[in-house]
Amino acid sequence: MLRYFAHSEARLGNVSRPLARYYHSEKGVWGYKPIARRDFQVAEDVRASRNSQGNVYRWVEAFRQHGHKLATVNPISIRPSSQQELQELSPAFYGLQTQETVRTAGLLSGPQVAQNVAQLEQLLKDIYCGRSVSAEFSYVEDIEEREWLAKNFETLDQHQLENSERCEIAELLIKSQAWDNFMALKFPTVKRYGGEGAESMLAFFWQLLRDSVQGNIEHVVLAMPHRGRTPLQAALFNMRPAKVFRKLSGASEFAEDIEAMSDVISHFHVSEQLQVLGKSLNFSMVRNPSHLEAANPVAMGKTRSKQQTRGEGAFGITDSQPFGQHVLNVILHGDAAFAGQGINQECLNMAYVPHFEVGGSLHLIVNNQVGFTTPGDRGRSTAYTSDLAKSIQAPVFHVNGDDPEALARITNLAFRYQREFRKDIFIDLNCFRRWGHNELDDPTFTNPLVYKIVHQRGSVPDSYAQQLAQAQVLSESQAKQIRDDYMKYLGEELALAPTYEPPPSFFEKQWKNLQLAPSKELTYWDTGLDYGLLHYIGQQSVTFPEDFNIHPHLLKTHVNARLKKLENGVKIDWSTAEALAIGSLMYQGHNVRISGEDVGRGTFSHRHAMLVDQQTNEMFLPLNSMEGGNGGKLELAHSILSEEAVLGFEYGMAIDNPNNLIIWEAQFGDFANGAQIIIDTFIVSGETKWMESNALVMLLPHGYDGAASEHSSCRIERFLQLSDSKETAPDGDAVNVHIVNPTTPAQYYHVLRRQLARNFRKPLVVVAPKTLLRLPAATSTHEDFQPGTLFHNVLGDTTVQPEQVRKVILCSGKHYYTLAEEREKRQAYDTAILRLESLSPFPFQELQGQLAQYGNVKSFVWSQEEHRNMGAWTFVRPRFENLIGQQLHYCGRCEAPTPATGIGKVHKREVDEIVAAPFEL
Repeated sequence: MLRYFAHSEARLGNVSRPLARYYHSEKGVWGYKPIARRDFQVAEDVRASRNSQGNVYRWVEAFRQHGHKLATVNPISIRPSSQQELQELSPAFYGLQTQETVRTAGLLSGPQVAQNVAQLEQLLKDIYCGRSVSAEFSYVEDIEEREWLAKNFETLDQHQLENSERCEIAELLIKSQAWDNFMALKFPTVKRYGGEGAESMLAFFWQLLRDSVQGNIEHVVLAMPHRGRTPLQAALFNMRPAKVFRKLSGASEFAEDIEAMSDVISHFHVSEQLQVLGKSLNFSMVRNPSHLEAANPVAMGKTRSKQQTRGEGAFGITDSQPFGQHVLNVILHGDAAFAGQGINQECLNMAYVPHFEVGGSLHLIVNNQVGFTTPGDRGRSTAYTSDLAKSIQAPVFHVNGDDPEALARITNLAFRYQREFRKDIFIDLNCFRRWGHNELDDPTFTNPLVYKIVHQRGSVPDSYAQQLAQAQVLSESQAKQIRDDYMKYLGEELALAPTYEPPPSFFEKQWKNLQLAPSKELTYWDTGLDYGLLHYIGQQSVTFPEDFNIHPHLLKTHVNARLKKLENGVKIDWSTAEALAIGSLMYQGHNVRISGEDVGRGTFSHRHAMLVDQQTNEMFLPLNSMEGGNGGKLELAHSILSEEAVLGFEYGMAIDNPNNLIIWEAQFGDFANGAQIIIDTFIVSGETKWMESNALVMLLPHGYDGAASEHSSCRIERFLQLSDSKETAPDGDAVNVHIVNPTTPAQYYHVLRRQLARNFRKPLVVVAPKTLLRLPAATSTHEDFQPGTLFHNVLGDTTVQPEQVRKVILCSGKHYYTLAEEREKRQAYDTAILRLESLSPFPFQELQGQLAQYGNVKSFVWSQEEHRNMGAWTFVRPRFENLIGQQLHYCGRCEAPTPATGIGKVHKREVDEIVAAPFEL
């Protein structure tokens, strides 16, 4: 019987030695605590044995390093088994004679005993060059981990399954195959992406669930691609087959009254409370798009969010508890996708980074050995599809998919390693894909030799059932009964499909107090607060300990300057307004997380939510020391230089807990295009596909200030194109993504607070400023934050007399200030300038209300910094003309293939032209 062995307490020496990662803090901050290095010593008698048999020990180590090269774990190899002998594994290479006496104590673990070199060689080949499993871990730097892995791998065969457990695995494999057979029979034209050829993965999950409940895991979060997803969900995770059959009949997976565009069956998910060995286990599978591996960082973020909710790791009150105590992250990969998709490198690089760690993930690569039509060795430059795992020294076990019992044993070993060291570990399941990329595809066009083998061999479930029958564990009639009963059950579910009513699957648990946004109206939310409280919060945002050595420049320009602005209640700038928004949410009990590159200081050195002691290098977050309120905390997550995986991680946190504010800030707005997959397939479409809301905030610095193509535009037009805002009818809050371009600090303050004030959640794109951060005109007063104040979708013009206005210029963002300055120079007081602070939803009612006061207007102009084929022009024009009923003229840069020129003189000329044009039209 395979049993989970409990995590042993970390063994510490007399002196706790921190890891070589100081991260501006040896004390730790909320979300990160340094971990003491474990003190491990190889036993003296073991060292003595190895030293006395130095050449024998070197030979044993060679098997641990190279034995996998001779292992035959591929069930469909088109190459004959290699008879080549590696010189590194020859005893003669180490000066050893075949009959030379050896002592295995201290050299090899387990009960096996070898009297001489020949016997030891056979033992080593059986362990490290077998047909069912091989191992790679010699590159792991930590000696304790290497010793642990060697000991537990070399004793793997001691953990045998009981017959009843073997029958349970067989039942799962038979059901998986029966599902695919039933689907092929009843829905022959459906691309179902079945699990045929990889059914052994059910043994992985069977063992994983048992180990989890025995190891006190309360929640497992899983990311998984499409192949084999539905048979797994139906056989093991309580998904009603009627849900799938109803979907295939043309209906939605949601109730009829839910307006959702829905998704395909291979993207279905489950979130269930399972009963395993008499214990409850929460199991959630994150949604996946067709973009392979994109769900992985989402699962990591969701895992960390759940750990935060439970107070695990650096979110707890004790220093000793590691991450992952009760929440485990599991990721399944495809072979070609794991090697080929860069997001995997990004995720692995995040694995142990402060504020992104989750206590190690357990990985299974379902290695079909072909990517669409590309043979495995043509889809990578490495020997194994799993070799990327070595970049973080994660051990890898290669398993033959024809041996589900070996997979169960390795799963148990991998689980125990993850529990012991809280690090990532990989299982490479060598299996096959019985059909093509989908069941309607013919793989013999491109891989005839492989599929000649596949078509001539039996299935994995049938082979395993036959093996158990021969061992008199499960008879053929019993196996047939399992299949027949399951096929009968599927038939009953198919008959029920027309009347099946999908149960509620959203706005439950932590989301129960929220709802969908209204589709026919824009709502307004009072986000103002008493200025006395805000004044206090602002003071706390720059308060530091007496013995803290602050940078003298920050003391003058950041700390003292902020205190003066707060005291006077005027000239409140962007960073102060942000601190007031975040601090007030914390005061109300919400946790806030800001993630991205350089977020502590801010790309433009404006935020300084993190102070660094100039003598000790110690980090200090002033707002986390704020007294009073309901105890919300701020986490500043300095990310790796990545957009896609980091944004996916933040999305995972945002979908898990609607009461936390999750902010991702791009270093420059256009860098968001590195995360386009996450934006397209999760953030803006997750609600309509999966009824999964989120309030993720994306801060995208934008503005034309001579920085050329890559640092000028956040590509507003692309986000507007992703919006489902209507062109011919007024919008409601239900628009899928809210896009704002605020021009005052108070507006920014209100829109951040609004994210959590509303009774629904929507992703927010903030076209964030650069020059406005310090522009004297772009400031607010204390009155702009008082109770009764809110975010305005349109800011009107209070500097002109309405009856004198003959022209109205509409704009958005920082461009307003250059237009206002130009109007003042020209004294063109017959021109009103209106600011569209919100673009999506389009603020028709507010805009109409503002325009109503100008009864003598002869022309309406849209003015923007961006080129005509960019910016908001093509979004605003049809809505303005269709809803307002007036023609809108364009003033801005002409069409261009790139956002901005890199020639200084040209930039200046363009600025002069686009500022003058609206007044001269």
